[in-house]
Amino acid sequence: MIMFYKLISKHKRDKFLGAHLSENLREQYSKRSMRVIKGDTVRILRGEYVGIEGKVEKVNTEKSTLSIEGVQREKIRGGNVKVQVHASNVQIISLNTDDDYRIKGIPKSKDKNTNVKKGKDTKKSAVKKESVGEES
Repeated sequence: MIMFYKLISKHKRDKFLGAHLSENLREQYSKRSMRVIKGDTVRILRGEYVGIEGKVEKVNTEKSTLSIEGVQREKIRGGNVKVQVHASNVQIISLNTDDDYRIKGIPKSKDKNTNVKKGKDTKKSAVKKESVGEES
């Protein structure tokens, strides 16, 4: 049986490794989410290990899962096994900034006043703008 994730090309599977950024990182980088890489520090938001924070040790692009420091369970016969956590169930707390290429890809923080709302003006909003401009 062929697994679904084997059918998807590698560059598309990379998109599944995205995770939300913490509040302070959102403000700093003006982005909501980023791809998780080895060395990032994450907090688990779902599942049995909720609230645990740790550094990402390994990234599995085929299954979109992460191995996180300190997240392991005990086997029946003894010994410990790393638990794989899906990338969508974590939040990035701090970024691994060793990679210059990754830092170049992150846009610089902008002032909130310079952000322009995207989208088309509807007839109603255009009429409102005109009437507001005439009154003043």
